[in-house]
Amino acid sequence: MDQKTGIIIKGINNIYTVLADNNEILCRIKGKVLKENEKTYNPLAPGDKVIITSQGASDGLIIDRVLRKNAFIRWNMKKNLPQVLAANIDQVICIVTPDNPPFRPRFIDRVIVCAGNIPTVIIMNKIDIPISEEHNRRFRHYQELGFTIFTVSAQTGEGVEALKSYFKGKSVVVVGQSGVGKSTLINKLLPFEDQRTGGISSKYNRGRHTTNFAVMLSHDDITLIDTPGVRELQVSLMDLHELGGYFPEISIRQNACSFQPCLHRNEPDCAVINAVSDGEILQDRYESYLRILDSIEERFGVY
Repeated sequence: MDQKTGIIIKGINNIYTVLADNNEILCRIKGKVLKENEKTYNPLAPGDKVIITSQGASDGLIIDRVLRKNAFIRWNMKKNLPQVLAANIDQVICIVTPDNPPFRPRFIDRVIVCAGNIPTVIIMNKIDIPISEEHNRRFRHYQELGFTIFTVSAQTGEGVEALKSYFKGKSVVVVGQSGVGKSTLINKLLPFEDQRTGGISSKYNRGRHTTNFAVMLSHDDITLIDTPGVRELQVSLMDLHELGGYFPEISIRQNACSFQPCLHRNEPDCAVINAVSDGEILQDRYESYLRILDSIEERFGVY
């Protein structure tokens, strides 16, 4: 039996496009070989390395998945299951805009949590649009917290070359709300790929979806996994006490709390709450933490 290792490029209706030996092969999963993943929305995602057997020049069967080094995971609300959007990646790119659609730092916070131990890079696209002083301060604060940030305009090309240099040799997943210009930026980074682009709904100031499924794209030593634009992002954490570890300003203080383990909500002599009161932690960041905490608890109520 001819076996080979390939990488998932995309998956639609349980048919996966696998790149193996520079050929794209359409594959299905053989039987129940990935049945251990029944508690997830999808057993495979772009970036997954798999073992396949050929069934002709362009068809095959997936017989196993190579152990992942990491994954970008969100919570799928419809199925109430964790959903892997991309696997085996070097960095997560979170794209935001000053406006049109509005700047939403709490979306960034959720992306960071979904990324887990994968470094998150935050890109402000559409810098040809004026940004308020408050939004700019909030965006720059992520750099103070240790995150890498970029400002670009996919429309004019400003800052794109710096991005190309930074992502050279890396495999990254691109995440953003609908309308932030993901596809336009990808078209600039990978000029031989033509990602369909869409506009903004003027009625709701929201983006129109132009990517319906996650897909891996590569060119000139840059590999991008484009994901569908979303309006809301739910985290897949199951342990409430893990959340603080994804907020650097909370993580460095939580061992100083008198009550252990502490959720930093209303516990007595909480180092995090004290830091918020003293202005050492931004009130909006703390409220973002609490909102995510609440969403995890609400999800537990389903079971």
